[in-house]
Amino acid sequence: MKSLCPAALPLHRGFALVAALAFTAPAWAEDNAEGVAPAQAEQGRSTVYQPDYFAQFAPSNALDIVRRVPGFVLEETNTEVRGFSGAAGNIVVNGARPSSKTETLGAMLARIPARQVLRVEVSPGDLYGSDYAGKSQVLNVVLRREGGFDGNVKVGATRLHDGTAIPIVEASALIRSGASTFNLSGGLGRGANVEVGYDDIRRASDGTRLELRDKVNTIDERNPFVSAAWSHEGGTNRSAHLNLRYAPSHFTLFQTNHVTPTGGQVRDDRLTQDYRNTGYEIGGDVTRPLAGGAIKFVALANRRERDNYDASFNRVGGATIGGYEQIQVARYDEALGRLSWTHPSVLGFSAEAGTELAYNKLQNATELYLLGAGGARNRIDLPIDFATVDEVRAETYLNLGRQLSNALRLDTSFAYETSRLTVGGDTSAKRVVSFFKPGMTLDWKDKSGWHVQASLRHEAAQLDFYDFISSAELANGRFNGGNADLKPQSSWEARLTVERPVLGRGLVKLVLGHDWVSQLQDRVLTPDGFDAPGNLGNGTRRFARFTFDAPLDKLGLKATRLKFEGGVQDTKVRDPLTGQIRAWSGFWPEWDYRIELRRDLAKWSYGATWNHRSSFAFYRTDELDVLINEKPFVSVFAEYRPDKRTTLRFDVDNALDGAGQRMRTFYSPNRSNPVPFITEFRHRDAHASVTFSINRTFGGSST
Repeated sequence: MKSLCPAALPLHRGFALVAALAFTAPAWAEDNAEGVAPAQAEQGRSTVYQPDYFAQFAPSNALDIVRRVPGFVLEETNTEVRGFSGAAGNIVVNGARPSSKTETLGAMLARIPARQVLRVEVSPGDLYGSDYAGKSQVLNVVLRREGGFDGNVKVGATRLHDGTAIPIVEASALIRSGASTFNLSGGLGRGANVEVGYDDIRRASDGTRLELRDKVNTIDERNPFVSAAWSHEGGTNRSAHLNLRYAPSHFTLFQTNHVTPTGGQVRDDRLTQDYRNTGYEIGGDVTRPLAGGAIKFVALANRRERDNYDASFNRVGGATIGGYEQIQVARYDEALGRLSWTHPSVLGFSAEAGTELAYNKLQNATELYLLGAGGARNRIDLPIDFATVDEVRAETYLNLGRQLSNALRLDTSFAYETSRLTVGGDTSAKRVVSFFKPGMTLDWKDKSGWHVQASLRHEAAQLDFYDFISSAELANGRFNGGNADLKPQSSWEARLTVERPVLGRGLVKLVLGHDWVSQLQDRVLTPDGFDAPGNLGNGTRRFARFTFDAPLDKLGLKATRLKFEGGVQDTKVRDPLTGQIRAWSGFWPEWDYRIELRRDLAKWSYGATWNHRSSFAFYRTDELDVLINEKPFVSVFAEYRPDKRTTLRFDVDNALDGAGQRMRTFYSPNRSNPVPFITEFRHRDAHASVTFSINRTFGGSST
């Protein structure tokens, strides 16, 4: 594959700065027996769960514990977002936000042994700083301070319907010594699938079949990773953290495609995808007392390298008669620093002020070739296939909060964001975009357990740098234009959350929301005739989500718990091609739900989950692409615990043998012509898979 050798970004300075700050942190002597450093949960505003509550589930790590907290839904970090503030999620550890960006919250929690968790606290987001303001639930994982060693190893295998076996190996270790904690984890990250299906292409006017394609997709994923972390909790407002992560990944797809045209020559086409992506990250933070509050500095640098190869071959009798090849080599670099100061009482207000500065750079080279008879290659010049995108982004913010009464609290936020973008290469564009982002949250919680939160915030989305660049989707037979003039969308977001305890240790929650969006990002037709990302104008979104999560003992079902989480939503925008009001393009299903039923006995646990959603559509300029679930996706499991350290687990995924389906409807020259001319129905079935795993914990902290 082709290598890309642009001018190197001097990220070594950011790496050196993080390392120096972290490793020269003073060995503070002050101790806190429970390890809660920057933010203590306020009395009456937090719901606390002790380890005995989770004992019935026999958790192996902190992730198992978080999944069992009533009514709580883990909100993963957005690892692709630029900067630090927008990638928070809804988990903190010892009251502080993790300083890693590229590691998901699930991966971070999975490497914390369950025995290290002293308790968890579910609280309104304002208790944990500006990144969480406006969130009705943020979960604080409070860790123990006992020294010693804890480890966890998981091994197993997944068997696919064709007999393929995929190994599972994960391990983590945690060593606690005084105020310092060292954590190391790694895993194979193996995944695979074999999809069997077909494409049925018909003339839209009369339904006449034009072509039938019988396809088999053989997919192999390798996502190994190694993560290391060091933390020093020296007491209130005295802490330091360092995180390192290395994650090379390799994805391959090989597709056999037996094509039978109506009245035409039979072909045996082939599709190959070979993607190699490598990620590196180093990040850290230091917190110290200052003027009765705390000052915190966060520094982070990460790099993501992309080396992708796509090829589609049209073949007759084993000989190539046509097709395409695409090579994409890219590198994305980010370096950021953030300085903030918090104080519990300034003129009667809790206060946080800070500034974040980030530099981001993407360098991309894409080459697309048309294949002729015998595999001859002819270069296709896309509008923007060689490009460099630079961004300097700054955000300054101030948060003020005040307790208006024992039950009522008001929080306000004021932020100003500026982004200076430069695009070079096959095109040239420069612009500065700025947003003022105010917000207000009212939070009320009384002694009976009722909790109501109302908020209104102005948010600005970030642009995906890859939207500036042209590329081909060979698996779908279409081209994507790049748009260097794309603008970020912004929105006013209103939320109302109501929750209360039910059936003892259960919870019901209702969330209502309404968004008013400007410059909604979607697909537009470029002057070159390409379908590309663009801005449509104003749009709206309304939604309601309901959660019921409770034990059923009081209803006569002992040791049984039911969790339901689902919602409905309505999105609207005016289509620039048809002039009609339609839904937003992308993953915006009108309804979705998830049901989990679980029973936990002395040494046994078993249960099932049921996931389903409505279809959703991608509105391209000449195509309506609708993704459909044939039936609900159901998983069942059973666990056996021969002792307190060992869990044997058996899982069956896709137990109902549901398939993914897709209906593509094509228009000529585009969707301004309401009469379609071709339809393509896709059906892909991965069938059921079976997994057996053994999880074993080691060590044991000593008091």
